[in-house]
Amino acid sequence: MAERLNGKRCLVTGAAQGIGLAIAHAFAREGARVLATDIRLEALRAAGLPDGIRLERLDVTDALAAGEVVTKAGRTDVLVNCAGYVGVGDLLACTEQDLRRSLEINVLSVFNLSRAVLPGMIENGGGHIINIASVVSTTKTAPNRFAYASTKAAVLAMTRCIALDYVGKGIRCNSISPGTVDTPSLHERIAAGADPERLREQMIARQPMGRFGAAAEIAEAAVFLASDEARFMTGADLVIDGGMSL
Repeated sequence: MAERLNGKRCLVTGAAQGIGLAIAHAFAREGARVLATDIRLEALRAAGLPDGIRLERLDVTDALAAGEVVTKAGRTDVLVNCAGYVGVGDLLACTEQDLRRSLEINVLSVFNLSRAVLPGMIENGGGHIINIASVVSTTKTAPNRFAYASTKAAVLAMTRCIALDYVGKGIRCNSISPGTVDTPSLHERIAAGADPERLREQMIARQPMGRFGAAAEIAEAAVFLASDEARFMTGADLVIDGGMSL
């Protein structure tokens, strides 16, 4: 079977763990030339990515740094905005600092990286941006996720705006909305709960399928969107949530 991303140059943010790491692995497997980035360079180096994947430290909230990484990359055919932060708490528990952090990591990152890659993509005749959103957004919400749901809703809106504004220039922009995915970030949130075992059971129960999603399952959807098989798709949101939003 031919490699579906053969020769494509792909930039993935938040690649040190979880969904970003799984996407970097899957893209490399499919023949892409991958630039994996994360703010934690040592964690990125220790992540076990295949030889040949380039690694760069990147603070996605820093527009200047984003521009420098994109310029250094030379060309980007596919951008995956995967860096994210799950803020916990309802409106009254959410401080201004909490909301700002969620906005900077979940929303400003998409703004910074998309602005950095778009001119080159347009000059090269096209490209694709994939934003990792969430079903906890405008699709549905969840208890104590005020900042997270609000900012992921913004990611969905940004996806559609980019798709519409640049469809005539060969740009596709789509999003993926996972449900609850088994990642190190999820483990940390569960461990921080008052009753981790009960919290884990409750979070599993949110999915009618009765399990967490796997990061590799989200990565396969990203491979599809990045491939020519999805060339007629733009402005779409792929929901992969084990039935959580039903």
